[in-house]
This record gives sequence, C-alpha cells and structure tokens, in this order.
Amino acid sequence: MFRATAGAAAAFIAAPLLTACWPTFGSGAPPCMPPAYTVTPDRASVGERITVSAPDATCDPRYGAGAQIEVTVVDAAGREVVRVLAPMRDAGGFSLTFEVPADTAEGRGHVSAYPYGLDWCDDTGTNNRLRRAAGTTAGRADAVVLASCAVREVPLTVGP
Repeated sequence: MFRATAGAAAAFIAAPLLTACWPTFGSGAPPCMPPAYTVTPDRASVGERITVSAPDATCDPRYGAGAQIEVTVVDAAGREVVRVLAPMRDAGGFSLTFEVPADTAEGRGHVSAYPYGLDWCDDTGTNNRLRRAAGTTAGRADAVVLASCAVREVPLTVGP
C-alpha cells in the first residue's frame, strides 16, 4: 500500500513540473537554434590570429539589426584573456578575428561565443530576444538568465 501511495504522490507532484518544462511551439515550428561556431585554427601561439565564426542559421532566429556576438577566451590557467563584442547578422552568422594576447597561459583553454543580451538556448519555439532592462550598465542586461543548455566551449590550445 505504501508503494502505491508514494508512486501516486510522486506522479501528482511531477505532472505539473513536466508540463511547465515541456516545450510549447507557439508557431507550430520547432525552435530556431543557431549553427555551431568554429575556432580556426584550434592551436596557436601568442600573437597569432584566431577566427571564431558561424554561418547564418537555416531557420529565422530574427536577432535583429545591431545584434552582437560576445566572444570570450579562457586560457589554460582559467583566466579570461579576451572578451569582445562583434557584429552578428540577423540570421546569427558572424566572423571575428583577433590575436592571442601576450599574457595568455600556454595549454588547453576554450572559446565561447554567445549572442550578446539574447537567450541563445531558446527551446520554447518563440522569438528568443530578451528586452533590455532599465538601468543596465553600458547596454548590458544585468540579469540575462541562460536556460535549458550549457554555454558551448570550443577548445583552443595555446603554445608552440
């Protein structure tokens, strides 16, 4: 009797949670996820040029005019050595080239690229643009919440 009651209680509690987390596609179309970005080359020495880029999405994410990508490089010591904004097209494509900074620790680090001020991890099927909150600093939303996925990190090895 206890097992049946406990199972029924668990189902009663879990049902609303599952419904709240289940994606609903308002437009009937699946979510529009951006294509994966690449880091070329994935091994470089200090001072060499690296390009981080992605093609346009095959769907219509509608990032809007003036959309930007934020690219971050973390070195092998875990220090952020690059954080830069670059233009991103309405369909999500971008290309940014930069030099590996002189103070970058050798070894395996990583690069992440995330639409600035937007939720790249939309799984709701709706437009994933976030409204900028009043009182933001330098145009950056203070409370961007990343939902439903982890920020992707592409390896970058620095050294000879």
